[in-house]
Formats: sequence, structure tokens, C-alpha cells
Amino acid sequence: MARLTRAQQQRRTRAAVLVAAGAEFAERGYAEAKIDRIAERADLTRGAVYSNFTGKRALYLAVLADDAERARDAAEAPAASPATAGQALGAFARVWLERLPLSGDEPGSGRLRLRSLSGVLDTAPTRAALAELVRFEALLLALALESRRAARRRMVRPAELALALLDGAAWRAENAPGTGDPFDLTRAAEHLADIALSDDEAAAHLPFVAPARTADDPWAPPRGLTDEITGRAVDPAEDGVVVVLGVGRLSAAEDAVRSAAPRDALTFVVVTDDAAEAGRLARLRVADLTGCLRRVFAAGELPRPRVVFDEEGAVSSALGLPPGGDLTEAAVRVRAGVVVARADGRGAGHAAAVSGTRTG
Repeated sequence: MARLTRAQQQRRTRAAVLVAAGAEFAERGYAEAKIDRIAERADLTRGAVYSNFTGKRALYLAVLADDAERARDAAEAPAASPATAGQALGAFARVWLERLPLSGDEPGSGRLRLRSLSGVLDTAPTRAALAELVRFEALLLALALESRRAARRRMVRPAELALALLDGAAWRAENAPGTGDPFDLTRAAEHLADIALSDDEAAAHLPFVAPARTADDPWAPPRGLTDEITGRAVDPAEDGVVVVLGVGRLSAAEDAVRSAAPRDALTFVVVTDDAAEAGRLARLRVADLTGCLRRVFAAGELPRPRVVFDEEGAVSSALGLPPGGDLTEAAVRVRAGVVVARADGRGAGHAAAVSGTRTG
């Protein structure tokens, strides 16, 4: 039998740890799970577990992210998309609510099914990252919903309310399994699409954002990038705007979306200096949301901005940026394979997006 390469052995070890960890978390829950027992389940040493994962929280997030990504990749588009935003929001809620545990489920397995983060995010960086991710999720959901309305009313605030409703249902189901009627929750979500909310005002800081700087830099982007929303390959050399955002600045994506021209290809590159925890949290939440979106909307109706994870820093390096941290905010405008404008700091995505009206 041929000997495994080091990379193959590492992948096999990682897979074994994830399977063992999933069983441990399902049986005992996050709080009571032990790394030693996970190692024993995988027939590995404690050191082998820590060589792949920095700790129990990172391992738990990896288990959830792996499950969410598998579910997303297996998602099939509907035969017919909902006709209105309300129907689409109801369909999204119905798909999302399939995860609610039943009254007979064991607590640990029920929390895994919910992809629960209760008692897990007890550090300031991970909690801050989750707050930004919640707003990013609402933006992506809103962009899908807006495609269903002829009037093109912005749907970010209703999307935020819908996600809050679903998160509340998850908390109740986690602590009192069997409570909450999914049919009532679905109908409530449908009505949220028609609630009149103030959702059209530009962010107050945008008038004070420094303009993008003119540039003339060759752009040799890395290949092999994949859009997390559609699963399709991304061509970062396409004319448009590339926005590099740390997980602690993902809420700034909305400014870039609203400022970009309809013809612009808009790519969000997500970076972090904590791939083990904040990075896996981002992968979990984005995969979870897009897995639901893919089951509600046809491929051509998914949000147009591309989302790319740049854990190795390949995109940042190609742009001449330092390794990305959680508070990174930088952007460029690309035209004909050349970076023609650069911006960094707060509002960078907005500045690069509107630079297209100034440079031709």
C-alpha cells in the first residue's frame, strides 16, 4: 500500500478529529465535552488534536462550519422561486426552521442541529465578529429579497427583523424543545417584508469619507477563488470593485453595495488574523445563510456580490496590502486588468465604488 503524504495524513487526521468531536459534542454538549475524550474517540493523542485545532472552541466551530458547508453544497434550487418578497421571506424561514430540535432530542445533538453558539463565544473578538456577521447576513438576505420586488424597496431592516425572529425561535427551542409553531413563525416572517421601515438613508459618515486615490497598478489576482454564495469560480480581474474586509468590519459591505454601479462586479474578500475562531465563525455563518438561500432562490437570483475567504492572504498580497486583520477595510477599482483607484480605512468600499463616476 502506498504511503500517505504528509498533507494526506493531516487531512485524514483532521477528518477523524471532526467526526470524533461531533460525537462528543452531540453526547455531552459543548460545556462538558473534553479534548481528551475526543482524542480517545479518534484513536489519536491529545497532541494530534491540538496540532489541527487550537482548542475546544475552535474545534466546535469547525464541526459546525463543516456541517453547514456540507448542507450548503448539497442544497438544490427550487423548481420555482417565490413571486414576492413576502413569499420569499416565508420560504426562507421555513427552510431555516427545519433545524429546530424536537422535544425528544438529546440536548447536545439538538444544539448541534441548531448550530447553537450559546456559551461558546465568550471572548470580545468573537462576539464582535458575530455582531458584524449578523449585519452581513441581513444584507445578503435583503439583496435576494429585493430581486423579488418591482419597486426595489430596500429590505435590509426587514431582513434583520426576520433573522432576529428566527434566532429567537432557535433560543427558545434550545431551552424549551418543542415550543414554537414553525407555521406561525413562517407566516410572521412573510408579513415582515411589508413592514414600513426607514431603510433608505445613507450612513452618516459617508460624506466625510476620503476619496479614493488614483492608481495605475498592474493587477495579477490569484486564481482558484470560489464565491461562497454561488459556489462558482471568481474572476477577480473582472472590471469592478474588490473590497477587503476584516470580520470585524463586515457591516461596511452595505455601503459598498449601495454605492456601486449596477454594472460593477463587486467582490468582498473576507480576512482575519484569527482563522481558528473568527475565521471559522465567519465560514459557519455565511455557509449557513447561503445554504438556505440556495434552496429558496434560483441561481440567477442569488445576491450578486461575490464573497471570498482569503485565509492565506493571497488576495491581500496581490493588492499590495499587509496581511489582513479583523479590522481591515481596503478597496480597489479594477478596469481592464489594472487597479485604477485605491482606498483604505473606514468607508473604503464606498470610496472605491463611487470612484468609477470620477474616472470615466
